[in-house]
Amino acid sequence: MNDSLTLNRTRFIDTLAIVAKEGQHLSYSWHRLFTQVIDLNWVNNLTHTPALAEQLEAFISRFGRMQDTMADKLFPRWLQALAETPGSQIETLNRAERLGVLISTEQWLAMRSLRNRLVHEYMTDAGKFMEDLNLAREYSATLITTYNRIRLDAIMRMGFTDAGLPAELPPLLFSE
Repeated sequence: MNDSLTLNRTRFIDTLAIVAKEGQHLSYSWHRLFTQVIDLNWVNNLTHTPALAEQLEAFISRFGRMQDTMADKLFPRWLQALAETPGSQIETLNRAERLGVLISTEQWLAMRSLRNRLVHEYMTDAGKFMEDLNLAREYSATLITTYNRIRLDAIMRMGFTDAGLPAELPPLLFSE
């Protein structure tokens, strides 16, 4: 293996380890936040319950951070480790979808839009914010699944061993 490919594979694994940690943090915040019923009453009470607002901020931040790291760093480095040249972000997402790591580029872009709404339009409309927050609950599972898929791809396509990679992330379990 040439030095460039070895470096690309190392960068990919290092970034995968960062995303694994981000996924652990997102999972922690997700479990803390969504043991509660997120309804209009809950959203409207945020102004009177700073501890809940802080929990919410941690979740939103971790949701956005994991998504950003995956799209901006992990996917391009994964392609480079496969000896491919990543293109624009949309091209990289499309390639990840074609290779079976990403469930849907369209869904990823919707998730990106949701992330922006959660961060920039925080609580301007309590009903819409509640809907978006519950959507982020579902999309968090997509982030975890995508991490696990790219990890499995590293084993199957690149020949890494399970022990040579960061751990698989447990799926987020929904209870109704």
